[in-house]
Amino acid sequence: MKPAKTKEKLGASYWKLWSATGISNLGDGVAAVAYPWLASAVTRSPFLIALSVVVSRLPWLVFTLFAGVLTDRFNRKRIIVTMNIFNGILTLVVGAFVYLERESLPSLNELASITNLETNYTLYFVILITAFLFGLAEVLRDNTAQTMMPAVVADKHLEKANGRMWSAESLTNSFIGPPLGSLIISVAIFLPFFVDAATFFIAAAIFATLKPTVKSFKPEQKSGPINFRAEIQEGFSWLWRHELLRPMAIILGLINGIAALSGAMFILFAQEVLETTVFIFAILGTAAAVGGIIGGLLGPKVSEKIGRGRSLALALFTMPMTALLIGMSSLWYLVWIFVAIETFTAVLWNVVTVSLRQSLIPSHLLGRVNSVYRFFAWGTIPIGTLLGGTLVSVLQSGLGREMAFRSVYFTASALGFGLFLYAIRVLTEAKIQQARSSVSDS
Repeated sequence: MKPAKTKEKLGASYWKLWSATGISNLGDGVAAVAYPWLASAVTRSPFLIALSVVVSRLPWLVFTLFAGVLTDRFNRKRIIVTMNIFNGILTLVVGAFVYLERESLPSLNELASITNLETNYTLYFVILITAFLFGLAEVLRDNTAQTMMPAVVADKHLEKANGRMWSAESLTNSFIGPPLGSLIISVAIFLPFFVDAATFFIAAAIFATLKPTVKSFKPEQKSGPINFRAEIQEGFSWLWRHELLRPMAIILGLINGIAALSGAMFILFAQEVLETTVFIFAILGTAAAVGGIIGGLLGPKVSEKIGRGRSLALALFTMPMTALLIGMSSLWYLVWIFVAIETFTAVLWNVVTVSLRQSLIPSHLLGRVNSVYRFFAWGTIPIGTLLGGTLVSVLQSGLGREMAFRSVYFTASALGFGLFLYAIRVLTEAKIQQARSSVSDS
């Protein structure tokens, strides 16, 4: 008679990490409605809206590598607590400016019919400055956050723990947050920013009580001043020599750059092509939640069933296919379905790749190697965003505004299929197993 299997618990520290992340993502979900609608009420220029996104993502190009060094030098819990407090204060500043300028902004439900609107440069520059500062904090916070999981969860539970974490993130960020944000913004355009600020402060308080159970939050202490160049080089060299993580980082960078072509234009696409209201836009946001929750819960099982290599191939095929279908759509509920499917496979990709990084990268290099990885993976987003905004601005004079919006999705789809054909030959199950075996052997 076989002994009954005992269900191993993830532990109290994991659930504190889970709770803090969920609360922080609830605020992000509220902000996901508030910021795009604020930007679209400040300017109707596709280029200026794209530029605001570029500025928010620019730190992934200019600061990511330095953030990795800081992550491996200082107490990782303290970094996250500090960044959450900083983001909370910054969000309060944005809310205060929006409150002061509230009378000059148009009605949000009338925006779909407004194409010519005099840009409110006071608020626009506030958006630009705070977007850049938020980006700096996000780079350091997110890079550090990915080093926290191996400190509270054993390697064998990483996929399960990450899957549940992404389910929580999707539930709060995309399912609860956006409808809540639309409800709050319908009361007052400035109110969501104060709610978002509160979630940062609550998350900081929970993070402050977090204790490590597997590995220390403190990386190996190094004496002497920080030599950014040498320490960045150490992380870069390690990643570049790795036969699996190097192409994975480059491929993810291309994925994100391609997705960014249309990503920044989604708010205008939703308003002018899909003719969404604030509420419908929030409902549209729940698609990512549904896909993310299902992906977080089923992703580890799918990966186990069909293999990590096939899971990545499925994600790589689905992304350009859904971009093509969205570009052809005029009905918001069809777009909802396509976004849900795309998000499911995106989370599946994350469940596999993030768990691989956490198990393959040595603990003392985790911050720096992660930062180099994300430099390649995320640094392309501002480039893709700027190209997308420029493409719409150029094409709208000849093709019309609607077809210009659709064109960025068609372009993203064509490039995505080309990437799929390349990536399936590089990210194979055999290469993944070889990388995992090399760690266990050592």
